[in-house]
Amino acid sequence: MSAVRTQQKRYAEQAVMAWKSKTRNLQVFDTELSADTVEWCPVSSSNDILACGTYQLQKGAEEQDATPSRTGRLYLFEFRQEASLSPPLTELQRMDTAAILDLKWCHVPLSGQAVLGMAVATGELQLYTLSHSQEGGRCLQTLSNLEVGTERLALSLDWSTGRIDSSDVRVVCSDSAGCISVLSLAEGALTSLSQWKAHDFEAWISAFSYWDTQLVYSGGDDCRLKGWDLRVGPSCPTFTCKAHSMGVCSIHSNPHREHILATGSYDEQVLLWDGRNMRKPLSETPTGGGVWRLKWHPNNQHLLLAACMHNDFHILHCRSAFEGGGGACPVVASYILHNSLAYGADWSQVSLEAQVPCSPPAVEPKESLTESGGHLRIQYESPTASFDTALEDDVGRYIPEGLAASSGTPSAGPAFNSTEGTTSLSCLLASCSFYDHMLHVWRWDWAPDDVQQKSQQFLPK
Repeated sequence: MSAVRTQQKRYAEQAVMAWKSKTRNLQVFDTELSADTVEWCPVSSSNDILACGTYQLQKGAEEQDATPSRTGRLYLFEFRQEASLSPPLTELQRMDTAAILDLKWCHVPLSGQAVLGMAVATGELQLYTLSHSQEGGRCLQTLSNLEVGTERLALSLDWSTGRIDSSDVRVVCSDSAGCISVLSLAEGALTSLSQWKAHDFEAWISAFSYWDTQLVYSGGDDCRLKGWDLRVGPSCPTFTCKAHSMGVCSIHSNPHREHILATGSYDEQVLLWDGRNMRKPLSETPTGGGVWRLKWHPNNQHLLLAACMHNDFHILHCRSAFEGGGGACPVVASYILHNSLAYGADWSQVSLEAQVPCSPPAVEPKESLTESGGHLRIQYESPTASFDTALEDDVGRYIPEGLAASSGTPSAGPAFNSTEGTTSLSCLLASCSFYDHMLHVWRWDWAPDDVQQKSQQFLPK
């Protein structure tokens, strides 16, 4: 009996390792201004809607010390899945705005409409509803706005609705003064509930726990990750974590698995946490680039999308970390076609059943500096252009533009059967990069190859 089990396990392991991963570009769009945030609408009736925000710093021409102006533009697109040679994205609307630092759709419709939140450089949180235009199309219309503070930039926002709970809708926002603001939305109007000083420098990111929306997380340029319980007030954080060695810029609560939290930093690490024990992370994964955004897959609890600034976009598989396996999370796919800082990224919930026109696969990894023997120096420019951050080895060597940043970068390639009962996985994604002002729409296919199909023939029924 043990021999049969051993053979069964061997064939099963072969099957698990035999998954093909392929990323394919569908369309590239020039945003003209530097692109830093992109978000697919999660509301089921509007899953085909994509928003992209831009940020352009325009320094004064006459005086070097003149206050720079920050302008932006908001784009709205519709994704059309048609078997034709036409591009799948159709531009529906563009609006010139203040510079946009972050975009987030409310996870559920409010009064029957999808609502988009926008954090802008004027220190405002702005809300828009997705409505039908007189021409029959869809467009964004102003719903409400609220200034979180003067002479500061609103840097991030998150909605409390991550687990489809539309009662007591709230928004959390972080800003360049190191403050966190919690706002409520009732009858179409934003109201400030509380604001407090959370970090010594820029508070790059703030996020709700989707399982207990009285819990808020924040990360700042003071290298601190903090937790806050809104029931007891913000006078003291529930924890202060120093696991990241540089500024904390991304936080996302897993909507499928309670207590699980992902954080990313300029220190190029993705950390996974059990919120009940913030003393030590479940896993640490080097990404080869500062981790500006993290997004859990909308349906699969194990998949995590990371925008890694100087080292492209990667999809991590986190099951081993959840099960106590330790070690870095393997990268199962990478998208490497951007030529500038990887900032914005998001999953779509559009089902990709039909074939979509696409360019040839882009899965080859970049050249790696595996023989460098040290961590090379990277100059990070903040998206607010308010500071630079440097990371270097003992001899101060630099990384050339466009090369992988660290020998510790996880190698791309499937490592687990992560489809959780399905035969394959096809995902639609969008990403954007900063200085080349580009928006990319792409798909990722993950499916068993012939080796797995053959191995399954030998498994006992």
